[in-house]
Amino acid sequence: MDEIKVPIYLMTGFLESGKTSFLSFTIQQDYFHTDGKTLLILCEEGEEEYDPAILEANNTVVEVIENEEDFTTDRLVAMDILHQPERVIIEYNGNFEKMQLPTGWGVEQQITCVDGSTFQIYMANMKSIFMDMIKNTDMVIFNRCKKEDPLPTYRRGIKVANQRAEVIFEDEEGELGDLFEDEMPFDIDAPVIDILPEDYGIWFVDSMDHPDRYVGKTVHFKARALKPRGMGSKFFVPGRTAMTCCADDTTFLGYICKSAFAPKIAEGQWVEVTAKVAFEKRMEYQGEGIVLYAEHVEVCEPLADEMVYFN
Repeated sequence: MDEIKVPIYLMTGFLESGKTSFLSFTIQQDYFHTDGKTLLILCEEGEEEYDPAILEANNTVVEVIENEEDFTTDRLVAMDILHQPERVIIEYNGNFEKMQLPTGWGVEQQITCVDGSTFQIYMANMKSIFMDMIKNTDMVIFNRCKKEDPLPTYRRGIKVANQRAEVIFEDEEGELGDLFEDEMPFDIDAPVIDILPEDYGIWFVDSMDHPDRYVGKTVHFKARALKPRGMGSKFFVPGRTAMTCCADDTTFLGYICKSAFAPKIAEGQWVEVTAKVAFEKRMEYQGEGIVLYAEHVEVCEPLADEMVYFN
């Protein structure tokens, strides 16, 4: 991969989702201040506008692209020559992955803003569009939230579609606290943490975000076994299927498990697993992740509903 000389911060989100407010705040922060010019490219026009005084004070220039067909590589190259920016911020909701960028430009971070007060409406009517929007994002910021909103459910839904995304909730006064603290529906301090079928999704997301809570502890759950090639005969992946968008768009949520019983397990077979949790570097994770060391595995009857839910 070529070295990124001009980092791009890509902002996505539905109209009036809070992108302008977030960016106006960000460009004024000390951590964002470095030498050189910031180029802000706007591809949609919302009700809230940027303060020219703030932009000037923070050495930020704005380019507006009103029509989708004008958002081209040639246009970006022209901006690069004209402004010679040190960094670029782009508000855009189209397919950015296929865009050929000017030499030295590259996406450093993608952030998606969500209006927490209208999120459920969008999910009911435009779920597929939203899920496509967040599949490659690095951070999802829910703003205008209220503590009585089902925020943990929102977060789990994001994590199913994009496990690596950081999810932040903000009310009108700033970031909210840890929404998952003391909320687990199972006893995390029990000698064996018994994860009921309806709580599998909650456990998976929490263990992915906070592996330190589970390392060294023993968990018990039911799951379907996958046996990817190249893992070795003593490894399999017990997990469950979660719907990310629609019935045709699902993902399998599971962790690598080592067990002497693994060679006897058939692909797709349902098993009951009792295993100790570790956190290790694995090629399959392209880094570190949870690895289960089975203490007991036995074949069991399939669950009536394999699908994972997060509420």
